[in-house]
Amino acid sequence: GLVLGVYSGEKDDGAAQFTSAGDAFDRLVSGKLSALLSLCGPPLKKGKTRVFHGLHQDFPSVVVVGLGKKNAGINEQENWNEGKENVRAAVAVGCRQIQDLEIPCVEVDPCGDAQAAAEGAVLGLHEYNELKQKKKPVVTPQLHGSAESEAWKKGVIYAEGQNLARYLMEAPANYITPIKFAEHIEQKLRGFSNVKVHIRPESWITTQEMGAFLSVAKGSAEPPIFLEIHYLGGANADDSPLVFVGKGVTFDSGGISLKPSSGMDAMRADMGGAATVCSAIVTAAALNLPLNIIGLAPLCENMPSGKANKPGDVVRAKNGKTIQVDNTDAEGRLLLADALCYAHNFNARAIVNAATLTGAMDVALGSAATGVFTNSPWLWTHLYEASILTGDRVWRMPLFEHYTKQVTDCPLADVSNIGKYSRAGGACTAAAFLKEFVTASHWAHLDIAGVMSNKDEVPYLRKGMAGRPTRTLVEFAARLSQDSHN
Repeated sequence: GLVLGVYSGEKDDGAAQFTSAGDAFDRLVSGKLSALLSLCGPPLKKGKTRVFHGLHQDFPSVVVVGLGKKNAGINEQENWNEGKENVRAAVAVGCRQIQDLEIPCVEVDPCGDAQAAAEGAVLGLHEYNELKQKKKPVVTPQLHGSAESEAWKKGVIYAEGQNLARYLMEAPANYITPIKFAEHIEQKLRGFSNVKVHIRPESWITTQEMGAFLSVAKGSAEPPIFLEIHYLGGANADDSPLVFVGKGVTFDSGGISLKPSSGMDAMRADMGGAATVCSAIVTAAALNLPLNIIGLAPLCENMPSGKANKPGDVVRAKNGKTIQVDNTDAEGRLLLADALCYAHNFNARAIVNAATLTGAMDVALGSAATGVFTNSPWLWTHLYEASILTGDRVWRMPLFEHYTKQVTDCPLADVSNIGKYSRAGGACTAAAFLKEFVTASHWAHLDIAGVMSNKDEVPYLRKGMAGRPTRTLVEFAARLSQDSHN
């Protein structure tokens, strides 16, 4: 199969305009493609397709897909590069049509941006069907022509990184337990000589005095794991690393503050923070990015049992602060508190944590963007600029003292794990809680609860767990590595 892009005309009645690959193919078939397109009615709208059969022996089926306006660039209102998003969406829909035709291989028009085209193809075809007997036919996308092969390869690596996060998040919680999560990441990194993976057991967590993390883990029969990854891509092993921290609750029942049963199965993806940061490091290693990255993922389940945290219990974090656990379903911040304290051991250039932390974040932004809370304008700028390129957007949220007071005004301990006004500003009070465990001057907390899954909002992702914002984290790391070179 072949997927070709076509731009919509500048005027409403304007004839469609092929990409250079489309032009070349049209010449190859003596103008038959353009003739057929004009016979099919009005020009193709953005994301719409037409399928033609029998035009050329090498490509029995050709899918032509609308790319929208030719010179679409950065859209200030939308905070993304519209041209790149158009290419991703168009290529994804074209590749899925080839898959529906049960054709095993598809060549993809680079559409003027081979990286975006590769991302659209690889993300658009991905589906978790490991446990089904009946699977969709596997389609292998490859670049049509050879002009932009480096950019295409880069796009494939970016997309495969996000697909790894999607795989981990979608898999059932009895398949991705804390230890199995850690082993899966270790196996992905086995081929890289500049990566060390430490799978720390419960005994190590205890010696580190991570009392907040352990208090969540003790409710489950599954032992906790602290996953620590060192990627040494920098010129010197001693260069200050970027530290990624990810919440790794492989199943979240809510504990004694039990969640409603409806939709609880989706809480297999409550380790989305760990999945995205670990996948970003796997991707950085594959791209051979010239910087050092450390990944930290506290992994456990949050379950109700005779040993579980009880509302009102007080636990002690690694930095000595006491925490009143007023709601056992606000457990992610307990894991992160200890992991963030530990992250300060590494003289980090920046600490970035990601977590499916609060339902309040989903209420605030929905699935449009990841909420970012940060104490560093420099860090915010880098994350924001990276997200414009990837189309996986971020939006800055406040870290006001206003919210800090709501978690530090606590009857029994130094801090409470929920704000005293309960639901008001829930994502902001969660961030304020985390800030109590951070002294680094460049820290960002990404609340990814709203972007955890996809229904139909991102056209190049199928329904299911989204693996967002893995590509934005990778692009951010790439920008940071260029910074250190300059």
